[in-house]
Amino acid sequence: MTGRIFAGAATAIWLMAGVAGAQEQVWIQVEAQPTLRAAEDRARDYAGALGDVAGFRLPSGWYAIALGPFSPGDAAAVLSRLRSFGQVPGDSFIADGTDYGAAFWPQGQVTPPATAPGLVPDAPVLTISPIPEAPDETEAEARASERALDRPAREALQQAMQWFGFYRAAIDGAFGPGTRRAMSEWQADRGLPVTGTLTTAQRAQLLAEWQGDLAALGMTRVAREDAGIALDMPMGMVAFDRIEPPFVHYTGDGGRKALLISQEGSPAGLAGLYEIMQTLEVIPREGERALSGDSFEIRGRNGEIESYTYAALEDGLIKGFTLVWPPEDARLMARAAQMMRASFEPVGDSALDPTLGDRQAEQRIDLLAGLEVRQPIRAGSGFFVTPAGDVLTAARGLEGCARLTIGDDIAAELTQSDPDLGLALLSPTETVAPMAVARFAPGPARLQAEIAVAGYSYGGLLGAPTLSFGTLADLRGLTGEDALDRLAVTVTEADAGGPVLDVAGGVLGLLLPRGMDGGRVLPEDVNFSADAAAITDWLGAAGVEIVQSDPSTALPPERLAMLAENLTVLVSCWAE
Repeated sequence: MTGRIFAGAATAIWLMAGVAGAQEQVWIQVEAQPTLRAAEDRARDYAGALGDVAGFRLPSGWYAIALGPFSPGDAAAVLSRLRSFGQVPGDSFIADGTDYGAAFWPQGQVTPPATAPGLVPDAPVLTISPIPEAPDETEAEARASERALDRPAREALQQAMQWFGFYRAAIDGAFGPGTRRAMSEWQADRGLPVTGTLTTAQRAQLLAEWQGDLAALGMTRVAREDAGIALDMPMGMVAFDRIEPPFVHYTGDGGRKALLISQEGSPAGLAGLYEIMQTLEVIPREGERALSGDSFEIRGRNGEIESYTYAALEDGLIKGFTLVWPPEDARLMARAAQMMRASFEPVGDSALDPTLGDRQAEQRIDLLAGLEVRQPIRAGSGFFVTPAGDVLTAARGLEGCARLTIGDDIAAELTQSDPDLGLALLSPTETVAPMAVARFAPGPARLQAEIAVAGYSYGGLLGAPTLSFGTLADLRGLTGEDALDRLAVTVTEADAGGPVLDVAGGVLGLLLPRGMDGGRVLPEDVNFSADAAAITDWLGAAGVEIVQSDPSTALPPERLAMLAENLTVLVSCWAE
């Protein structure tokens, strides 16, 4: 095929350069017609002015007229130029060709453009020559050349200034005060003389910068029948990776990711997905977020990544997307997210088949459909000491937490701490109604009495505390500390902060972390607790009302286990 020279001010040459192997290819779809005759007439009109015009039948029965094929980056630049000079409709878009069926143009061509989504085997790549450099102009000459611009060219300049954040009004091709102000701001930002009128060279520079951004992003129309989603995606930044329902994964370099979200659902399911998405590492906690009746948006950011998520419920289907990028890509990728949102379209009447994907993919409890679930940097135990939900826990390690939670991700604040006793008091930031509150044993237990330590031995993995049984070995520490009790019981690090209970369910103490005994290496079953007398004195000074237990009746094991479950709470320390 021979390349053509485009007519008009945006002179560009399409050169055919053969390449070996499968190349990622896209098309610029300029319009669609309902009948073959109308489509052939329009294809003939385009072929008289533009090069590489093709036509294909669509699944809907309509006929698409397209230009190409191109590489994604070249397609974005060509489309920008064509729009700038009014040679294609303003709603032309980049398509991956997956919906293109039999060709009707050029006449005599009978094969579809691609054998696999986005790939054309042994296809030529179209490259673009640079825009010729324009000479400098006086302001009067600049206004004169500006008056020669048609409406699409003027709109393209507004779109380019809007892209860079200088123009904030409607795209109408009218160069009023808002456009003039935007031109002045752009000139000032680029270190050019501020006149409010762009010279031909400046217009070319502005459009080239815009085209460069579009080429880098490679915004491409992606239509996935399996997910029932069509939208423009930055395929210059990400590429298809895998399917793990309810997500279609796209990945790129430097932490760039995109997810298409597709599942069946209900209003409750949408609300649940809104909460679940916020537990993922790819969606940082900081940022604006909002859930309405039928959709949600989540913006996340931290020092490592930023993200945008949108999802909506329609006809029992939840569909949406997430885009993730490193902070240095913020300007480009935030615009890409806006374009994805503006172009997003749920299609079809089904969601992603939950049986799709690689059955051999890694499965872990801290993975959700292939995505890392945010985990605390430390997890421990605590127990309720007031009806308002205040929690007593071990103090060590809490000072390094960006935030604290108790139970099922309820935010809490550190209100009291005593490093010497090893105690800390946490207060929830929302209303909590504990099922049980600590009742403290009225006096010291007898030596060698049976005790049970309640704690989240495995962090939050089991969803409930476990009981570790042992005996009270001594009413003092190894060097005679009155505020400590020595226990003969084997526990885990995450049990620290949990209550030490007697057989009647009374609290005898709080399990302290190992290593608070002078750093000595002790046998595994030697552990220590802050005793009840030290705890109640400290809590009383903090204004907590102390309730005593009835030591006269031992609880059956099942009732002791139920009390421990209602009383004990998971305490989590988070990095963000």
